[in-house]
Amino acid sequence: MSDQVSVSRSQYADLSRDELATLVRELLLIGQLIDRSGMAWCISAFGREEMAQVAIEEWACASPVYTQRMQRALGFVGDDVPTIFKGLQLDIGAPHQFLDFRFKIIDRWSGEFWLDHCGALADVAPMGEDYVRAMCHDIEDPTFDATAVATNRRAQIRPIHRPPFDAPRDGRACHWTIVIDDSHPEAQDLPGLAAIRASVAAGLELAPIDPADDGRPDYAGPVMSDFPAEAFSHSALVHVADELCVQMQLLNLSFVQAVRARATDDEQLTTILRKQLTGVAGVAATRIRACLGLGSDAAAALEVLRLLPMLGPTAYVDVAVEGTPEGDTLVVRRSPAHDDGGWLGLLGPHWSAALDAAVHAVDPRFSVEVTGDADAWTLRVVVGEARKVADEVAVTQFSTGVTWQFEPRHALPLTVIGR
Repeated sequence: MSDQVSVSRSQYADLSRDELATLVRELLLIGQLIDRSGMAWCISAFGREEMAQVAIEEWACASPVYTQRMQRALGFVGDDVPTIFKGLQLDIGAPHQFLDFRFKIIDRWSGEFWLDHCGALADVAPMGEDYVRAMCHDIEDPTFDATAVATNRRAQIRPIHRPPFDAPRDGRACHWTIVIDDSHPEAQDLPGLAAIRASVAAGLELAPIDPADDGRPDYAGPVMSDFPAEAFSHSALVHVADELCVQMQLLNLSFVQAVRARATDDEQLTTILRKQLTGVAGVAATRIRACLGLGSDAAAALEVLRLLPMLGPTAYVDVAVEGTPEGDTLVVRRSPAHDDGGWLGLLGPHWSAALDAAVHAVDPRFSVEVTGDADAWTLRVVVGEARKVADEVAVTQFSTGVTWQFEPRHALPLTVIGR
């Protein structure tokens, strides 16, 4: 793992506890939408089969790293099934309700889970059976196991039923068993995992959770039916929000790695990466603005940019809104993220289409003016003629996750069934 780096104050620290509980769910969903943005362009460039391989490498090389980070952050490090289930509840691969994971714990070493709703399936089903099979078989088999082995290398996740050949049963889109047994062979890492573990993002140190803050500081104790975000302290929720930004940064670094291995040249690689970033930045800005009730002026546009997970966490991306005599600006300085070659490396005076897409979500007349250089730049919001939604954002808006509405739920502790 790389040397640890840190910057003290999170961009989410000024939000209220209630706002943070809402934002955590939004960040989980935004993380899922990274693929809704990126994979469309992989299909166009490489075809369906190679797109599936990109997805496998992307998730399998990122999720073991960020799963272990979240376990340490919220104090539920372990080697059993309940630990795996808690990790899934805090994984951008399983956003709350949109991918509605339900759990049954038989004992420490075995259990089941199923999806009462699968937004990913709703997105892919119109594309046909081959795409459903690619997602629910080709991609899920290795990536579910990669997520589980972050906790125990002898964990195996296997289907009871799943699309496209199995119809939903009892309203469940799919249903899986999870078993940890000493007789299982140890799972092996994909070759690309080592590079992601060595990234700056993987070794990022965040400010610790304050145990004296009101509310839960950790996720020790039983697995809850739903992650009880509202029960956690302000300090813990800030930390979770920052970790979810790290998850997205790691997933993107893994995506970059997988696409680079297939791109014909640097131009094709950069084109795909820019399209992915533009699409997810536009829909992320829309959802963040809505969930926090932000306005429609230039100050709201800068606040949306400041809170974008693509520009976070502040321990990784040195970003702040600063006042000048000419008005407020967003300032980005040389950051640890520059060394990883992910999203931040795409942005600056040389290219700002993703930032334009984000402020467009606040007002279609807004765009950005960026000055400086690749390492340090300043952004102003400018007003012009109304523009249409960027094509990359329109492609991402194909996902039902873009308009998803969360419902209130009561989280209950899960009971161990026993054999």
